[in-house]
Amino acid sequence: MSSAMNTGDTGEDKTVIVIAFDGSPTARRAVQYAGRFLSADRAVLLTVWSPLDRGSEPTTAYDLDGPPDPVPADEVDIALAEARRINEEGQELASSVGLAVEPLCVAQTYTVWQTIIDVADDVQADLIVTGTRATTGFRSLIQSSVADHVLRRGHRPVLIVPPAP
Repeated sequence: MSSAMNTGDTGEDKTVIVIAFDGSPTARRAVQYAGRFLSADRAVLLTVWSPLDRGSEPTTAYDLDGPPDPVPADEVDIALAEARRINEEGQELASSVGLAVEPLCVAQTYTVWQTIIDVADDVQADLIVTGTRATTGFRSLIQSSVADHVLRRGHRPVLIVPPAP
């Protein structure tokens, strides 16, 4: 990690990694490898979530007097709640392998892979760590993994951790 470093406002070199974590076995393995082999001044544990589309309300519920009413403040998007739960699980795993991480849950804007790239750009990451499904053959041609897209479309180094044998 010492060869690629960010320069902060203070002029000090700081290393930053982003670990994509979705709770899957390969994401868990990626956290374990990051804890075992990497050191950084800042590690961000990123969980990307997809906001739920509430769908259309029945026709009797349309508000015809102006813009839609605001969503009640106490109404929680269950997808966000699940993302937070998954991220907390990742934090516990990271802590158990000696890796201090900053939690971050970000709503998917376009695709999961683009959101990961955008966050890595925002935090000026030196490295992105992610797991992969490791699909091969014809299936890999028609169904690219998020890790593959991050590797091909991002401009930062990527550590891809495959599934356990």
